[in-house]
Formats: sequence, structure tokens, C-alpha cells
Amino acid sequence: MSAEPLLTDLDRQAIAVSKALAADAVEKAGSGHPGTPISLAGVAWLLYQREMVHDPTDPGWLGRDRFVLSIGHASLVQYIQLFLAGYDIDLSGFTAFRSPAGLPGHPEFGEVPGVETTTGPLGAGFANAVGLAMAARREHGLLDAGTPLGESVFDHFVYTILGDGCMQEGVTSEAASLAGTQQLGNLIAIYDDNDISIEGNTDIAFTEDPSARFEAYGWHVLDVDWRTGPDGYAEDLQALHEAIVAARAETERPSLIRLHTIIAWPSPTKQGQESSHGAKLGGEEVAGLKRALGLDPEQSFILPDDVVAHARKQAAESTRAARAVWDERFTAWQQANPDGAALLERLRAHRLPEGLQAALPTWEVGQSLATRAASGKVLSALADVVPELWGGSSDLAGSNNTSMADEPSFLPTPLAQADGDGPFGRTIHFGVREHAMGSILNGIALDGLTRAYGGTFMVFSDYMRPAVRLAALMGIGSIFVWSHDSIGVGEDGPTHQPVEHLAALRAIPGLAVVRPGDANETAAAWAEILARPDQPAGIALSRQNLTVNASASAAAEGVRRGAYVLAEATDAGGGQTDPEVVLIATGSEVGVAVAARDVLQEQGTPTPGGSSAPLPGVVRPAGRRLPGPGTAGRCRQGRRRGRHRPGLARDRR
Repeated sequence: MSAEPLLTDLDRQAIAVSKALAADAVEKAGSGHPGTPISLAGVAWLLYQREMVHDPTDPGWLGRDRFVLSIGHASLVQYIQLFLAGYDIDLSGFTAFRSPAGLPGHPEFGEVPGVETTTGPLGAGFANAVGLAMAARREHGLLDAGTPLGESVFDHFVYTILGDGCMQEGVTSEAASLAGTQQLGNLIAIYDDNDISIEGNTDIAFTEDPSARFEAYGWHVLDVDWRTGPDGYAEDLQALHEAIVAARAETERPSLIRLHTIIAWPSPTKQGQESSHGAKLGGEEVAGLKRALGLDPEQSFILPDDVVAHARKQAAESTRAARAVWDERFTAWQQANPDGAALLERLRAHRLPEGLQAALPTWEVGQSLATRAASGKVLSALADVVPELWGGSSDLAGSNNTSMADEPSFLPTPLAQADGDGPFGRTIHFGVREHAMGSILNGIALDGLTRAYGGTFMVFSDYMRPAVRLAALMGIGSIFVWSHDSIGVGEDGPTHQPVEHLAALRAIPGLAVVRPGDANETAAAWAEILARPDQPAGIALSRQNLTVNASASAAAEGVRRGAYVLAEATDAGGGQTDPEVVLIATGSEVGVAVAARDVLQEQGTPTPGGSSAPLPGVVRPAGRRLPGPGTAGRCRQGRRRGRHRPGLARDRR
């Protein structure tokens, strides 16, 4: 990396200014988390000015390293360095921090340039980083499989910072375990071990040895302790730099750098105290901090022109050098791989391949097949047509039908189980880790070139709900496969019967919950999901066989619209008439609604033929409304129309 000395005087001033700016932004906002942005200002400066490859003028540059701040409450750690490096962030973002006019309290994807993912729920960002690292390896295999790992133009590093809170979250353990198994040598995590939680020292709830834990996961663990210098506490960025260099050199294991810090250092009375974690320091303490940093305590939002100019010049020079090398390599790859270049262009444009619709399997009306089985057939049929599609299950592939036929496993070479398995495989084995699976899928989606799915039983969607919600907040194309979606799950009993889950999932704003009623709707559902790269989707699938109710073309149009009518209401003579009752159903209940319609028709009650609403959250017009009795307004699924209408229900007996 850079020649010695590692830091110039202007670098040190920039770090001091970063610490003061963090304190001022929280003080002005009246709330926030100043302690960690103060103590990690040097870490962030080192990453953005010395270690990471990035381009402030092109935040989405394909050749960049990725950075995830898993400790999202410390958002100023990242914001300040993005500003100093020259990203499109204005000083007003800090003076209006945590307000609609300023930078958000936690990093938000799509809102702040240079932010790779939305973080805040602790551990989620770390698991996203694992997904980003996995995506990089898969993309390498998809576009440049003939080049060894670490030597492709598509290889890059993923950096993440996590804290004591992240370390205590279960999703971190799940994701770290899988990352170690996958031997993700492109993943570097810096653990800010400051021993502080909101309620006091972490010893009150957290006494384990995280280093030993991560070593057991298969990680390369390094230790940098800033508390034990010859003159007491010192932010030894040279030692951290050397640890990062060693981490980059370890290509067969992810690396954890355990960095021992003092929160809010060098704040005069609140350093090392829980009071600095989640509340403003107070005017007197901020002034004392600035004195300790050699800054004017009477000034706020101090940003000397020479410091800002130095930071941006340094970042620009680093970017120019990195891009010159990368651009030359990328051009050579394009010329040598015209097919790969065409695929990359399509992937970056989020265009679906030609032939997708033709590849979808179809079924005849009257055939019987579980929608989970139909989904598996769809995935296998799309394997050759949609090379960017990959995924797996939380150890339920045989039940979820999430494995593409004959596709190799995504595994490091030493763990290959069958011919073809390897680091560029297509079938992901998430293990029994639903929360991590959801967050990893989000990381893969955020990397932007591939579409990944993960399956489990619908009842276990509860284990991954935080990741599903974050996917919806970000508007990214994660795909969640939830099978065994009703009370018809066999002999497992009530623990495995999802009752409230559909309603709970449909309540998540921005999530498309698709519940196909037969095999043809299932194929159409996958086509609709793949056409939405900017929206997460959950596909709810049956365990039991369902009769095919509609032709492939009718199902495709019905799914596209969100709902459709399987048969019109008829009078005694067989002519079409206005209905007295409307039955709307999804999934396995469509067949029940169709049978109920037949009973009602026989009893002389005109009823449309079990209107199917596989995607009720988005109902597009079809030239007329869904039929309803009289002049009633909208029909809400699951509610009876009129006080005296009969109710139809099923129980688990």
C-alpha cells in the first residue's frame, strides 16, 4: 500500500476533524450515537483513504471494494469519510443530521451515495457482507470461470465493521459460521471491541471469547489492541494497516480483525463510558473533546479547506490509479470474452433473457401437482436460460424443491461432495440458518448482477422476517421460497402449520407475496418475480397436490394482473348473470373455492368460479372489475361481503 509514513499531518488533522464533526452532528440533532464515530474516525479514514478501492464519482463502479457498516447506529463513521472523499454529500447533511433535510440516522441504501446496504438492526449488515462476498465469487464463476480466484477483474474485497452488539446477535453467528465453511477469503471484518453496551460494560451479558469463536468457525483472526501502547491508549493505524494487509493475503479464510478501542476517545470525561454510546455528549464535553484534538472549542462543524482538499485529492489520485489498472484489465476481458461481455451488459441492465417464457413448463387443466413440485420443475427448466439465477435452502431442499436439476453445489474445493461442485457452483447450502439466509440473499441482491433465492417452510419465515423487512425497505430483488404454506402439512402438527403467517407477510410494505393456486400459476409466478429486480418477493407453495384450474396462458395473464376469474356466475339456464356471492381465494384454497362455487350454483346462488388472487397486493385492471354482488365496492380477501352471507372455512381436523 502507501509508503511510510502512513499518515501525514493533514491526515491526522482530517481524523481530528472527523471526530469533532461526529460530535457536532449529534449535538445539533439532539440525539444519536457519537461515541463510536469518534473512536473509529481513524479506522474509517484508513479504509477510505488507504485500503479500499472505490470511486467517489462513480459509487456503483463494478471494480470497487464493498463496505458495510454493520453498526448502523454509528452511521457518521461512514458518512464523514464519504463526504471527505468527495461523494455527492453536502455539509448540510450533517448540520441537519437525523432530520428529513439531512442524512438519515442509519445508513440507507439508495438514499446516500456510497452506502451499499441499509443497516441498523445489529448483525444484519454483517450477514449482508457475507452475501456480498458470496456474490462476488459466483459472479466470477459466471463471467470469468477460467481465471483462478483472486486473479479476475471481477474479484474484489468486502469490508465490514461490526461491534459488540452485532457479536451478540444470532444472525452474526449464523452468517459467520457459513462464511467460514465457504472459506470466503475476500471478506474482511473489523470488530470494534470497546466493551461498552447501552446498559454498561458488556461483561454484564457478554463474557465469551469472540476470537476463539471465530477461529472455531474457520476464520483467520488477528488482534490489534490500541489500549496497551507504551504510552497508554494510542490509535495505532500502522498496526491496523498491517493487519488488513495480512487479511488480504489470506485467500482461503475470511478474516476477523479484533480491534480493542476506547469508545469516544479522547473525550475528556465520557470516553470509555456507556453515556457516550447513544446520547449527545453535551456542550461542555464537546468543547473538551475539541481541545484534546487541538481544535477551536468555540467553532462547530469545523472543516478546514486544506483538509478537505487534501482528502479529496488523495482519494481522487488513488481512484485514478486503481481505475487505470482495472479499466485495462476489463477491456482485455471484454475483448477475450464477447459472450461474457454481452451477458454482463444484460445483467447490468436488469434485462431478462430471451426465451424465458418459452422455457417455462406448462400443465394441462385437470392435472394434479403440488405447487412446491411445480416450482422445482420451473427452476430446473430455467437453469440454462437464466444463468444469473441461483440459490438453495435452509437444509430443506428436498421438501422445498429448491435444487435445480444437475446443478453443482456452491462450495470451496476441499468440501466438494460431487463432480462439478466448487467455488463457482450454483446450489447454495445455507444450513439451518434462516435468518442468515435471508440477510445473505439481500447481500447477493445488493451486489446487483445475480438473482438468488432461499427456501424454508413458511412457518419458519418468522426466523427470517427481519431480513425480509429490510429487503422490502431497500426495494431489492431477494426471492424467498416458502413451502408447506397451509394447514395441509401432513403429520407435523400445529408447530408446523402456518396460520397467521400469510397475513403477517402481506402486511410488510413493498413485499410481493405470491401464492399460486396451481402449477401453471406457479410458473407464471416465477416469471413475474424475475421481471421485478427492484422488489423482493415471497412465493408461498403447497405441500399437497393441487388440481390445475387454468391454462398456462390464462394463469400467466391472471398472475400478471394479480387476480382473475376462473368461471363466470351463471343462472339456471346457463347464461352469464350478476353474482350474488363472490369467492376469492389463493393457493390451496382456490380448489376449495371452486368446489364451493359448484355447490352454491347447484343451490341456485349465482357465483363466479372461485376467483384466484395469486398476487393480491397488486391487482391490475382487466377492462372490468372483479365481479361483485350489487354495486358493492372493493372486495377484501378473507372478509365476508354483507352481514348475513354464509361463511366457508377449513380447520385442521
